[in-house]
Amino acid sequence: MSARNPKVVVVGGTYVDMAIRCGQIPSPGQSVTGSALSYTVAGPGPNRAVEAALCGCEVHLISKVGGDPFAQMIRESLAEFNVDAEHVSTAEAKNTGVLVTLVNAEGENADCFCAGANSALQPLDITAAEHVISEADVCLIHGGLPQEAIVSALRCAELYGVKVILNPAKPLEQPSQKSCDLPIEYFSAGLLILNLDEAADITEQSGANIRTAKLIGSDLVARGANDVVITMGRRGCMVVDRNNADHVPAFEIESVDNTGRGDAFAGALAAYYAVKHDVKGAVQFASAAGALACTKFGSLEALPAKADIIELLQKTATE
Repeated sequence: MSARNPKVVVVGGTYVDMAIRCGQIPSPGQSVTGSALSYTVAGPGPNRAVEAALCGCEVHLISKVGGDPFAQMIRESLAEFNVDAEHVSTAEAKNTGVLVTLVNAEGENADCFCAGANSALQPLDITAAEHVISEADVCLIHGGLPQEAIVSALRCAELYGVKVILNPAKPLEQPSQKSCDLPIEYFSAGLLILNLDEAADITEQSGANIRTAKLIGSDLVARGANDVVITMGRRGCMVVDRNNADHVPAFEIESVDNTGRGDAFAGALAAYYAVKHDVKGAVQFASAAGALACTKFGSLEALPAKADIIELLQKTATE
């Protein structure tokens, strides 16, 4: 990666994550005893922004918080990681988004969330940050926000020729919407990243597995994306463009907590892609970041620094 500091703008939801470690995730009506608690800023917005900052980028976050004490905690936490929060606006009448995560002994997790102020992000919030987007090397967008705001961010980035990485998650206001009904603007993003289940939903494919990932990725490319990255956990990633489909193996690690894996992957991918238009290289870098994030408990505090990612890549290359 280049020595200069690339500029990354992240558009994503902001939450306060209450993560509890327990022997097993309780079934309905069951109570279990927790052994550890972390109380931290989380969500795809802050997590991905912090990961990009840890990789040496100048990072701006576009998001929304509530008119409660959590908002100040979030701003202070972002400042600690040198993430610019100028465009983290406040919806005074709403609470900040809250996410409760239960993590069992195998590192598996279950979540319950309240969107809160995230549901109030509007196109006007994107317009207010237009000058920041226009100067970015990459705009990293998570779809779990109001659809109009996501479309506005995509159009703004396209207007200024900014590279876009989109995770086309379902919008907040339409949780029952079929993934295959996502707006056409979503497929104007140069690079789509999504897990295998999400990709199968969008393309209406059944029986999604590593063997069908190439076909699913090709379908998404045919809809307009230049490159598609399908993440498959321990089975690695499938990278698909108009000419090739490459499998990138996962790094073998001892998993402690999978909570931050996806956000570490996306943030590191954006950091690499902001400097070098090499999707496969970016995916390898991001895969190392995702693996390292699984070796610690929590989300924000588990995100790896650039030096640690490079060390894992070098170690693997010599083995």
